[in-house]
Amino acid sequence: MQTYQRKRRRKVAEINVVPYIDVMLVLLIIFMATAPLVTQGVKVDLPQAASEPLDAESKPPLVASVNVEGQYFLDNGSVDENSPLQLDEIQALVAAELTVNPDRPVVVNGDRLVPYDTIIQLMVSLQRAGAPSVGLMTEPGE
Repeated sequence: MQTYQRKRRRKVAEINVVPYIDVMLVLLIIFMATAPLVTQGVKVDLPQAASEPLDAESKPPLVASVNVEGQYFLDNGSVDENSPLQLDEIQALVAAELTVNPDRPVVVNGDRLVPYDTIIQLMVSLQRAGAPSVGLMTEPGE
């Protein structure tokens, strides 16, 4: 009498991770390609509703202002703050000040009736001058 021996296959309890690695690498490439498109625009430190005023111990900020007529002004302590300036003049003055004091804060003070484009042009000039971040001044709320 012949006995046939059956070979029992053992179940493999391993997961093949190679396809998962391929998918992960494709997703990584997609995110790397789309990340620069998502982070465009001017970097701004937007004020929060319950914001605190600047510390009295911190350096006084450079205040770039825009009045309702769209004229630009800069208060850095050395220039007459009542004389209007051009954007390239503000950019040069801020760049010179940030070379001497790189940690000095830069803020924008704009009239509420000023067009959005006027404020953005000022913020772009401040960014080109080397300001790492630009804050927006607000009146204290109730």
